[in-house]
Amino acid sequence: MNEENKVITPNETPETTVEDTNAENTVSALNETADTAVENTKENASEQVADDKKGKKGKKNKLKKNKEKGSFKAFLKSRKARHGSLAIVIVAVVVAIVIVLNVICGLLVDRFPDLKLDLTANQSFALQDDTIDYVSHLNKDVTLYVLMPENEVENQGTYFIQAKNLLDKIKSNSNGKIDLKYIDLTSNPTFTSNYPNVDWSSESGNNYFMLVECGKQYRALKVEDCFEYDETTYSYYGQYQFTGTTIEQAVVTAILNVTADDKVVVDMIKGNNEQDYSAIKTLLENNAYEVNEISLVTQAIDDDAEFIMIYAPSVDLDESAVEKISDWLDNDGKYGRTLIYVPCDEKVDTPNIDALLDQWGMQVDDGYVFETNTDYLISGSTPYAFITDYSDYYKDNLKNSKIPVVVSYAHDIIIKDSEMAHSLLTTSDKAGVQPYDYDENWNYEDAMTGEPLNIAAEGVKTNNDEKSSRVVVLGSPSMLNETVMSYNSYNNSAYFMNVVNTIADKDDNGITIESKSLESAELGVTDVTTQSVMIAIFVVILPAAILIAGLIVWLRRRNR
Repeated sequence: MNEENKVITPNETPETTVEDTNAENTVSALNETADTAVENTKENASEQVADDKKGKKGKKNKLKKNKEKGSFKAFLKSRKARHGSLAIVIVAVVVAIVIVLNVICGLLVDRFPDLKLDLTANQSFALQDDTIDYVSHLNKDVTLYVLMPENEVENQGTYFIQAKNLLDKIKSNSNGKIDLKYIDLTSNPTFTSNYPNVDWSSESGNNYFMLVECGKQYRALKVEDCFEYDETTYSYYGQYQFTGTTIEQAVVTAILNVTADDKVVVDMIKGNNEQDYSAIKTLLENNAYEVNEISLVTQAIDDDAEFIMIYAPSVDLDESAVEKISDWLDNDGKYGRTLIYVPCDEKVDTPNIDALLDQWGMQVDDGYVFETNTDYLISGSTPYAFITDYSDYYKDNLKNSKIPVVVSYAHDIIIKDSEMAHSLLTTSDKAGVQPYDYDENWNYEDAMTGEPLNIAAEGVKTNNDEKSSRVVVLGSPSMLNETVMSYNSYNNSAYFMNVVNTIADKDDNGITIESKSLESAELGVTDVTTQSVMIAIFVVILPAAILIAGLIVWLRRRNR
């Protein structure tokens, strides 16, 4: 049979040739290549799409960033940004200025304590004029030692802080003459050995607060010298309850003492049942006088004493005592000595003292002086307490002669010899004397002569060398009472010290400085002029300035 006519049945397997196999392989390879190409094409297409998306997203982000950048620049150029930035800058500058000013003010206050403003009603942190005047004219170097560390002083309470401020101001006003130091006695135990005249024992030494030194002279001040305190609380509990600061007075009087070259000696005569003269003794010592107490019965008057004082004796001096006084005043014709006599405020027979006064042209009248001029009376309840007028003597050196001297139950000093004696303090011309033994028939109008009476007088004897001895009679013991002398509204202590200082030819006038309490201290301004100025500034000017500035800013912004 011919091969071309051969029929293949289903059960037969066709024969495969080499050519067929190669063809199949070629077709398979082509199919695989085509599939790979398709897959690569799809993959490339996917990558391209991804790249396109990524590119579009990056471009979008870039556009967004450019837009944001442009918006920030636009914002900076906007009016809102300009005004806001300006406000921030202004606030920052103001805050910086306030901080710098605060630092500068703090440094200035530390350097110049007087720049501190005292707005308390009673000027609790301000020095008195007497203190400023005195320390600003010092001609010697003085050191103030506070006997505790500076930080410990500030931790002791408000009165110690007040005292520290006053000490800073005392130093500041001294023109470099006063140095202020704080000494820790625990870390400087040898400090006390330099001052052997101070009792540094454990009981007394712990009670010292300050030491004032000038050259070889020094004076230690205890806590009670520098502060007022409740004595009842201290006596019961042994603890201080402070009620005021007296450090200003204590320091000034201590400086007076340590800077004095030669102290004037005053002998207080005792032994005749005198009234309490401790306040006078303290006043004299505080003003750099050396005060001794002597009895003329057993002692002689000090040869170097320039003054002797007899204060309100209720027993007359004997003849020998009066003779000692007369001889002392005569000083072998050299004079230069002074007796200050204050008669007792009660009826006392003193013939020997009266005889001595008669030698100096004066006499103490019996009875009490009364005043009917209401301009002179202290209280409407009694005519025996009143103010006095100054004569021309011992008036010029008073710091304020408009402040009067007050007396009560005073005696009239009769001038018997006007060539020798003269008046110092007088009443009005409507005063009289009520006798000790007056009765119901006595009429006060009949006792008035229409002439001023003498509450204080002075007898003077002068030799050819123009040296003088004096007898000064002060007719009222109450005028030198501790309470009365503490009143700043009266000139009693200042007048007494002015008389003594003038006679002693001392330049230093008596300095009386009130204590400073913080209990009633309050913020406020008591000066009327200052009040008006502060009201005008803070109530009118400052609010008006703020209002005007606000209106100007608002109008400028509105018109832009």
